[in-house]
Amino acid sequence: MNTVVIDFTHVIPYAVGFSLPIALLGALALYRLRGGSLTAALTVLALTPVAATLAGVLAVTRFMFDPMLTTVLVVCTAVAIVTVPAAVLLGRSIARRSVWEREARARERAAEASRRELVAWISHDLRTPLAGIRAMSEALADGVVFGPADVRAYATRIGRETNHLAGMVDDLFELSRITAGALQLSLSAVPLRDVISEAVEAENPAAERKGVHLRAARCDWPVVLGSDPELARVIRNLLSNAIRHTPARESVILSAGADEDEAWLRVDDGCGGIPTDELERVFDVGYRGTTARTPGTDQPAGAGLGLAIARGLVEAHRGRLTARNHGRGCRFEIRLPLATRRGDAGWAAGVIDSRR
Repeated sequence: MNTVVIDFTHVIPYAVGFSLPIALLGALALYRLRGGSLTAALTVLALTPVAATLAGVLAVTRFMFDPMLTTVLVVCTAVAIVTVPAAVLLGRSIARRSVWEREARARERAAEASRRELVAWISHDLRTPLAGIRAMSEALADGVVFGPADVRAYATRIGRETNHLAGMVDDLFELSRITAGALQLSLSAVPLRDVISEAVEAENPAAERKGVHLRAARCDWPVVLGSDPELARVIRNLLSNAIRHTPARESVILSAGADEDEAWLRVDDGCGGIPTDELERVFDVGYRGTTARTPGTDQPAGAGLGLAIARGLVEAHRGRLTARNHGRGCRFEIRLPLATRRGDAGWAAGVIDSRR
């Protein structure tokens, strides 16, 4: 039996001398790719050991293609065929997960900052009416206020502040349902004409007090698939926001229509426009914008919840709510799915003519 004795003192220098440059090139490539594609980096990481091994084997055998070298080449090729696709798939998976984790952390930080800002604003907004209620109730209890007229005036102001507080609590409750995913909608065919008329009637006194012209355009009001109370809240929030930011003698106009399988509803105001970098932020919880948006108005700012609630309710209907500058002010546009015909002869392809 023949025994083959290998002199490792001659083999190792050849193997290291040829494989080391390949390893260094792989390390350099990884260094260059450190801020780039994770998939490419993992591919280089998988190929470098295979290429270094192959270089070392070729150096030791001095490129003499005997059966042993052929076997090693076949094995290295098979390893590369297996490891490179695996590295590509692993790199893509890790990259997606890394992007998702970064986005999740960014969302968490943004949500936490928004919550803290919201708590600070809500605390301030709650203290203001509470302080007024406390002062007026103490004045009534101490007999400082005399005469039925003054008592009625104080009672009216207390009632107004109480309604303000109740509205804020309702907004917070609605927002918590939206953010927690606990909002349950009972969808049915809702004629926008009815919802719009009720919202305009409810918000018109506030518009008249401020001298803002609130009107609905003459158009074909679509029938949408939605929940009547939630849609009414959305429209009232948009109208209230538009009236608050529109100066006197300007107009707030509602219009609606349909294209393909969607209905659209627009609220155009005369607020003077929103800075471009704030257009998307107006829907953030607690965001109130800059005072430049409301030229010539002394209306108190809201709690920064109305538009956030409106967008949450619209998205719960599988719709979209967007804002952009238009004309002398802003345009808030709602997109909702049209209702399908359900046997009502009064519906015409999901559209009701408001002139009937």
